[in-house]
Amino acid sequence: MTSNHDIDSPQVAQEPARRSGSILLVLLVAGAIVAAAVGFMTLGHANAQPYILALLALLAMVGLFTLFAFAAGIVRFADRTADDPLMRPVVDHAFDGVAITDAGGHIVYANSAYLTLTGATSMQDVRPVERVFIGNPDVSEAVFRLLKAAREGKRQQEEVRVAAADGEHGRWLRLRVRPLGQAKRQSRHAVWSIADITRDRERQEDVFQELRHAIEYLDHAPCGFFSVNPSGDLAYVNATLANWLDHDLAEIGSGGLKLTDVVSGDGAALLTSIVAAPGEVKTEVFDVDLRMRNGKTMPARLYHKLAFGADGVPGPSRTLVISRARDERVDPQRAAEVRFMRFFDHTPMAIATVDKSGAVGRANARFAKLAQSLSSDGATAKSILAAVNERDRSQLSAAIHAAADGQGDIPPVELMLVGARERWGQFFVTAVEDDDRDAEAAIVYVLETTERRTLENQINQSQKMESVGQLAGGIAHDFNNVLSAIMMANDFLLNAHKPTDPSFQDIMQIKQNANRAAALVRQLLAFSRRQTLQPKVLDLGDTLSDIGMLLKRLIGEKVTFPGVVHGRDLWPVKADVSQFEQVIVNLVVNARDAMPNGGKLAIRTANVAAAEVATFGHKGMPAADYVLVEVSDTGTGIPPDIVDKIFEPFFSTKEVGKGTGLGLSTVYGIVKQTGGFIYVDSRAGEGTTFRIFLPRHHPETDARPEAAAGGSSRDSSTPAKPTSGDLTGQGTILLVEDEDGLRSLNARGLRSRGYSVIEAANGIEALEAFDEKNGAVDLVVSDVVMPEMDGPALLREMRKRNPDLKIIFVSGYAEEAFDKSLPENEQFAFLAKPFALSALVAKVKETMAST
Repeated sequence: MTSNHDIDSPQVAQEPARRSGSILLVLLVAGAIVAAAVGFMTLGHANAQPYILALLALLAMVGLFTLFAFAAGIVRFADRTADDPLMRPVVDHAFDGVAITDAGGHIVYANSAYLTLTGATSMQDVRPVERVFIGNPDVSEAVFRLLKAAREGKRQQEEVRVAAADGEHGRWLRLRVRPLGQAKRQSRHAVWSIADITRDRERQEDVFQELRHAIEYLDHAPCGFFSVNPSGDLAYVNATLANWLDHDLAEIGSGGLKLTDVVSGDGAALLTSIVAAPGEVKTEVFDVDLRMRNGKTMPARLYHKLAFGADGVPGPSRTLVISRARDERVDPQRAAEVRFMRFFDHTPMAIATVDKSGAVGRANARFAKLAQSLSSDGATAKSILAAVNERDRSQLSAAIHAAADGQGDIPPVELMLVGARERWGQFFVTAVEDDDRDAEAAIVYVLETTERRTLENQINQSQKMESVGQLAGGIAHDFNNVLSAIMMANDFLLNAHKPTDPSFQDIMQIKQNANRAAALVRQLLAFSRRQTLQPKVLDLGDTLSDIGMLLKRLIGEKVTFPGVVHGRDLWPVKADVSQFEQVIVNLVVNARDAMPNGGKLAIRTANVAAAEVATFGHKGMPAADYVLVEVSDTGTGIPPDIVDKIFEPFFSTKEVGKGTGLGLSTVYGIVKQTGGFIYVDSRAGEGTTFRIFLPRHHPETDARPEAAAGGSSRDSSTPAKPTSGDLTGQGTILLVEDEDGLRSLNARGLRSRGYSVIEAANGIEALEAFDEKNGAVDLVVSDVVMPEMDGPALLREMRKRNPDLKIIFVSGYAEEAFDKSLPENEQFAFLAKPFALSALVAKVKETMAST
């Protein structure tokens, strides 16, 4: 039987005696049973039966009591693992104190080290951990956490300092607790261990003090020191350097400062451009300017040490900083050196010395930055030839060899630089005046000219487009005069022939082709931005929705078009609705042709605020509010070599006879004349996106107020159809036209409608005829562009003679082409060439009928 120990006087639990099993005993018991069975067999069945029953009863009774003893724990099967003779001595003689407590916190085992560490004199004095350190406020919190972990069956560790009686010399103890085992019965017990770690803590304290002294020495050294990690962040800066730069040490090491924050100009590129073999440690010397917090600079010499790993990746650097600010005041020679290094590193040109093969010897900060931007593998930093496109390297190599031979006045060469995007640089090569030209054969100055070339190309393209536009406008004007004569003569022929006449169909064919020619001329005028527009305030969402069905019929069944994706609350714009529809149709047709095997067409609209304009990265578009119309396709795309030519007139990638080459040039002209901008983004094989930016319309800024009772200041629209079909009239018309044939036809048509017509070839003849009639003229119909005196000048002279005189201007150019040459709010009507006879007489009757 087991005895219960008193709680206040715990005893060290004794392990149960080891039970040793023996095979001999088993054999003896088995032999006795077998002998008894044999003996019973000799007695006979009748005589042996009572003995057999007695033996079986005895065996059953023994087995039953054995089962009850096993269930009660009196008898247990032997655990071979517990029979290990090394287990108990190892725990008993361990250096750390070990104790085992049950679920109630009572100690059931403790080794001798535990007694010593807890101050117990015997097994009867042993106490649990919480009772050992009761009343010690420095330890109680840690013990509470350990007890909580023991109750929850968790592991926990704490390190506590136990003060000595004198208050000066104390001990550091490491307290641990863990469950006894994984089984449910074992997990109710906890294993406590106590270790004296005073010597370990003292050694740690000594190391910490030595480290603190070393950091203090480094912080207050007479020179600066810093370390930079591979990402460019300052991982450490000593107090001396922080004081020089007037920075707070708290900002450093927490992501507050980067190398570029403390090194002026492009000097940081010198430190990050070091190239070395894997595993190599390199130390370089750099003279740079450090930037203080107030923006001022300080000259310094850096001894920069950088170690590279086995994979070639650089690790954190170690950099010693020596201030050279004092050298400027003490040593004139060093001051000159500082000034030269400042000039060398801060010049806007990249400078490097090279040998005959182009290998870089020395370079300034700007060259290091240029080399980093051109290649990430450091090839450019090693050889200047690696900075140039392979096709142009021979030119630079020839210039370097010429300098190595002592040749002077080597002309500069402009070469393409390497890289994903097109970049250019101008290289100036000069000879080195030194006997040892094998080490340094030449000095190369590099000035990047990418922006200059881009600007030159833009200016050249703009001038070319302007010249072509002027040519197209002039051609269109002359064509309009010819077409006007053709259309006017065609109208006379149609009036003279009935539909049953054999030649009537030929005349109609002439009319149709004349109309097609007029449409082509309108495209030329649209490109040259000299067509007549009828701008109105539009909601682009509604406008695009109106032509949605038309667009679906245009693109066919192979192309997927889910519809227009409208932006929310689109701003109004002011544009000619028919011309804008033509823009969208042209872009959609081009997108369809770029997807012969099918694809996806997308059109979307959105508002673009002035603050968002810069995010698109389009040059030449000022910051303002725009409405964006985007047309995208997934077609073949536009090759990079022709993307800059797509807006040029007569440029087409289609087969001969399948396009005029005026589609995109017309789009360009209409968008520009509306005051908008158009840009293209295309990748070969991926698709094309056109973005149209139309300026937002503000109703309060409408420039032309409606005239009061006198009607509008000018009528530039196509004449409205008269309320009746009667186009005859009466009155005297002064017809001014420098084209004799067109003037004759126009006069003939007006006379046929009952008007009296006075003809004049230019403005001077018109004034003479006007004076001969003493101003008895009801209407003046005048061309705009004429020799000697044009239409606007004629109008000003006519107004001096008769302020109320009515006038109609006719022109192949848009009204805006001469609008600025007229006085403000001047009243006149406008008719665009080419026009039919019916349009002319209708405009004349409408103008003469107006008050």
